[in-house]
Parts: sequence; C-alpha cells; structure tokens
Amino acid sequence: MVSIDRFLGKRVEVPEDRRYYSKQGLWAKPDGPLLVFGFSEPALVLMAGLSDLDPLVPDGQKVQKGDSVLFAITGKILYVDAPASGTISFHMDLKQRPALALEDPYGNGWLFKIRLAGDMEEVYQGFDTAQTYAESLRTSEGAKNPEGLKGGVSGICKAVYSGIRGQKL
Repeated sequence: MVSIDRFLGKRVEVPEDRRYYSKQGLWAKPDGPLLVFGFSEPALVLMAGLSDLDPLVPDGQKVQKGDSVLFAITGKILYVDAPASGTISFHMDLKQRPALALEDPYGNGWLFKIRLAGDMEEVYQGFDTAQTYAESLRTSEGAKNPEGLKGGVSGICKAVYSGIRGQKL
C-alpha cells in the first residue's frame, strides 16, 4: 500500500494490488475475464466526492478505448472515458448510493467492468503501477495544498475565496 499523507488535508491510499489509469484517476483490477474499474481514493478527494452518476451507454454495449461511458457529478462535472475496449457493465447500485464510492473506493465502490476485446495481461500491464500513480499525484492540487485550505494554493483562488467570504449579500 502506498500512502500519501497531507493530500488536501487527508491521508489517502493507493493499493499496490491493482493498476491505475492516471489520466482519470481510475484503478483497474482483474476479476476473472473482466477488468474492474473504480475511482481511486486520491481522485475522489480531488473531486470532492461523488454525488451522482449516469451511464452514457447501455449496459452490455461494446465500447472503444476513449469513448465517454459515464457522466459523474462531483465537485465538478466529469465525463469518464473507457480505459480499454470491450463490453461494459455498470455498477447499478452506485446510482442509488454514490457515497459508496467514497466509503469503499477499492471494494464495493467500483464503477464498471469491461470484458476486454484484447489480451488481459497486455491491457492491464499498460496501466500505471501504484508507485507511478502516486508519484504523478505529487504534482497535483492535492499535494500542493497539504493542509486542505479552502481557496486552494493559488493567489487568485485565495483572493476570490476571501473576497466571496467577505461579501455581504
């Protein structure tokens, strides 16, 4: 387990028993003939959690790597791309209870599974290791704001946040 202390004021973990699609903060783990994907704990912290999600393609549809497959409402609006080609199936219970993704990000909080069109080992090895993913997080906003200060670390963000707080509406 790779742990990162003081990541937006929290301690986050990156398990070494899976690989990572760093571009979108997803973890990947084989489950028989399927590859399971979910948001990593650091990604969920950066997103400020998950409040809603909707599949953009029907369950059981074939998708290509790079296709937008999931619409998520976090602290922002996020389109999640398929990290691999194959037939996708979604975790439908997550729609009813999106907080599960944050409560158990590496277990019952998974997002979708893909029955790969290509070789499992080749596709899986193409994702980042836990160490590589954790290293990429060291330049993220989470690492730049170790105390988790509101308004972030940029001067402009702090000025805007301070200005909003000082307004009398």
